[in-house]
Amino acid sequence: MKNKCIAFLTSMAFLTARAEGTANNETMASAMRSNGKIYVVVAVLLTILAGLIGYMIRIDRKISKLEKES
Repeated sequence: MKNKCIAFLTSMAFLTARAEGTANNETMASAMRSNGKIYVVVAVLLTILAGLIGYMIRIDRKISKLEKES
């Protein structure tokens, strides 16, 4: 499970770094930053990411419990 989480976080970091390099995203990011909306976007993304990680941990525990029972 830890390897999957590390791989997921690494791929997310790579995709984020790659997306930041484009010119279109830079202008959009600067516009959102000047309006203060970038913090809302970051908060929503962190909430979604935390929910996905929590869901993965919960599913892993359930699968481990079922494996031990059988």
